[in-house]
Amino acid sequence: MPPMTATPPADLWPEVRPEAARRLLLAAVESFAGRGYHATTTRDIATAAGMSPAALYVHYPSKAALLSEISRTGHQRTLALVEDAAAGPGGPDDRMRRLVEDFTAWHARTHTVGRIVQYELQALPPEDFAAVAELRHRIEETVRAMIAEGAAAGVFAVPDVRTAARAVLSLGIDVARWYNERTAEPPEELGRRYADLVLGMLGARGSA
Repeated sequence: MPPMTATPPADLWPEVRPEAARRLLLAAVESFAGRGYHATTTRDIATAAGMSPAALYVHYPSKAALLSEISRTGHQRTLALVEDAAAGPGGPDDRMRRLVEDFTAWHARTHTVGRIVQYELQALPPEDFAAVAELRHRIEETVRAMIAEGAAAGVFAVPDVRTAARAVLSLGIDVARWYNERTAEPPEELGRRYADLVLGMLGARGSA
């Protein structure tokens, strides 16, 4: 069953100016999430933004440029929340709980963006793909370092740190695939449930 789509949250990209450029990003998210990148035309995006196709090119040279901007900023924001959690107070289990809660909630709350960020990577131009791949590497390295720290301290018990890090991230990423506004759990509650699951998967002391 294909994922349901929805209009992206209106508070995305508040820093983007002029407003027309921001409207195009929001329209691109809605179009890419609903049709897929390759099936979307620049006319689709411009129409959704209430603009002419010619007006789109004033702000973005192509639909690929829009995809690259969405993907880059989405990865930057997830990297920031992962790094914030890693640098926060408490032991490895406390910081891992915050990381999973925030990472999961972000992919639920902005699931239309998350779906594009995670599942349209192969459509990026090579130079933009390389930039995003570096951001993804930093995200995984941060999670891996947290798990390794917890394992060294005896807080976590995992046979392979790399595999564990990828499993933690995959759980949160997949939320964007199936989450929609009809889902019973609010993003924050889903984040708490996923954090419980992850700490159990990592063999955290005291986890169920």
